[in-house]
Amino acid sequence: MAKRIGIEVSLAISEAVKLANVDAIAAYPITPQTHIVEHLSELVADGELQAEFIPVESEHSAMSVCAGTSAAGARTYTATSSQGLALMNEILFIIPAMRLPVVMTIANRSLSGPISIWNDHSDLMSVRDTGWIAIFAENGQEAFDLTLQSFKIAEDHRVMLPISVNIDGFTLSHVIEPHEFLDQAEVDSFLPPYEPLVQLNPDKPVSMGMVGIPEIYFEAKKAQDMVLIESKAVIKEVFKEFGEKFGRYYHVIESYRTDDAETLLMTMGSISETAMEAIDIMKDEQGRKVGLIRLRLWRPFPHEELRELLRGVKTLAVVDRAVSFGSPGGPVATEVRSALYNSENAPYVASFIAGLGGRDVTIEHFTTMVDMAERMAEQREVHEYKMIGVRE
Repeated sequence: MAKRIGIEVSLAISEAVKLANVDAIAAYPITPQTHIVEHLSELVADGELQAEFIPVESEHSAMSVCAGTSAAGARTYTATSSQGLALMNEILFIIPAMRLPVVMTIANRSLSGPISIWNDHSDLMSVRDTGWIAIFAENGQEAFDLTLQSFKIAEDHRVMLPISVNIDGFTLSHVIEPHEFLDQAEVDSFLPPYEPLVQLNPDKPVSMGMVGIPEIYFEAKKAQDMVLIESKAVIKEVFKEFGEKFGRYYHVIESYRTDDAETLLMTMGSISETAMEAIDIMKDEQGRKVGLIRLRLWRPFPHEELRELLRGVKTLAVVDRAVSFGSPGGPVATEVRSALYNSENAPYVASFIAGLGGRDVTIEHFTTMVDMAERMAEQREVHEYKMIGVRE
């Protein structure tokens, strides 16, 4: 029976990991993800979770431990943020190449320097091409649900890839929200025990992570890209199954009040809920034909679904929370422009960068972005990107 309680989002994620019956947790503390692994250590110490809790001396070691435990057939979890994710970088590439279904929460935080512990998406964007599936949650309930679904997606034998579930640091990780928890029987009915496709076993030796000589490296990379692209079908399948079972539906791109919209905002993460309020005001009080789409799935990028949602839309205002230094736009906007390049009647795409290093993105900012995007579209202004809320 579902149970509704108020709890910090980080702790709710820990409870989801417990309900998933993980076998191994590699942990190194870094703000703002620390509460997640801290609570998991309590659950293990108190005997509420039967798992190996492995404290390590760095994030590089944490991800290395994940590689080892996952290869040995253990359902494996870790969490990190910002510089910690950067320190994992070397091993992040190896995990998907070895088809290891590790699940990791990233409490998104800006990268130094200058030193900052506050939220934006620069950490995730720095690892976008490592081959991990990347999913965004906008609130605590979604973080809880998507953590459970991620184990099922990652461990599907058609996928066998790692997944990062991204939550905005502090904005989500440190707030108390109402959550509707599933009980153990419900989770067990959805998430079966992990059955490794291959695993390290001294009784049946296999070699994993071998050298890729020029005669096979290229093919290995093509195979890795293909399985990541094809994982989208499984992701949609699991989202659908979860919705039918528990009544909470997820999509690779979420939409909000897009009927008859000629201008759309596009966001990721927790600022989407502020964007919804802005859309409500613009539609209900100003009569404007606007709407919102929120990117749930960042990798693999949902090109087809995006093109379908943008049919008939005249203007798209993409809001990035990271800088791709020296590029012609924010990372998401650049991806969107590329996806639409060969599309007929593609909307005008305006690229905005906002909310870096924990800077608030307000309702007024979203209204300003819509105003600017519509004006730029009318004038067919050639631009790269514009920053919102920055002092100049």
